[in-house]
Amino acid sequence: MKWHQMNSTISVLIPAAGQGKRMETSVKKPYLPLADKPILSHTIDQFEQNSVIDEIIVIVDESDLGTCNEVVISPFRFRKVRELVAGGETRQVSVFNGIQALSSDVDFVVIHDGVRPFINDDIMFRCLEATAEYGASVAAVPVKETIKVANRDLFIDHTPERNLLWRVQTPQVFRYSLLVEAHNKAIKDGLSAPDDATLIEKLGHPVKIVMGSYRNVKLTTPDDLLLAETLLNEER
Repeated sequence: MKWHQMNSTISVLIPAAGQGKRMETSVKKPYLPLADKPILSHTIDQFEQNSVIDEIIVIVDESDLGTCNEVVISPFRFRKVRELVAGGETRQVSVFNGIQALSSDVDFVVIHDGVRPFINDDIMFRCLEATAEYGASVAAVPVKETIKVANRDLFIDHTPERNLLWRVQTPQVFRYSLLVEAHNKAIKDGLSAPDDATLIEKLGHPVKIVMGSYRNVKLTTPDDLLLAETLLNEER
């Protein structure tokens, strides 16, 4: 699949400012090695190699700006990384900081987790096509397991229909103007949300689900690193 609106300006925001405590290492997740380079470098490279991407903004903890440049950016000479931006206390604040650094002529904004290095062009193009039509889209995969909703005493409250449940991934792709509107409203109303799609939902705007991939994993725990090594070897 290819992207048909080649005259559009597309920017990528890569939030990578989290602490990653569940990885149980002294090194933060984005900087952990995965084969020949840090995890975050693998993620950036997926967008660096995509011909439709115009610029990349990487968002890291303020204390890691130097480290990120030294370890993740400079050694691999990423041409499309236009700026490193300091993140905030939450992902929402970090993304907002990244939005402020975007070029003024951006049409579409792709937001993708820094530790989700197995994104592919097909998923991204499908998200772009959906966003061109609907204004907002997210990659997601159907939930495989039966999900139970529990009450506060840890008894099952009810069982939702599994065929309606999706596990949301990134990329999440938005028209620039819609994303800015959603973040500005969240600041004005004091709203917080776990991801940008939720902010769009709070505007009352629909978000289109696009089929992602079970390989598009977010590396969160030590077991995820083992899986990542296997997936990387399969791709080579």
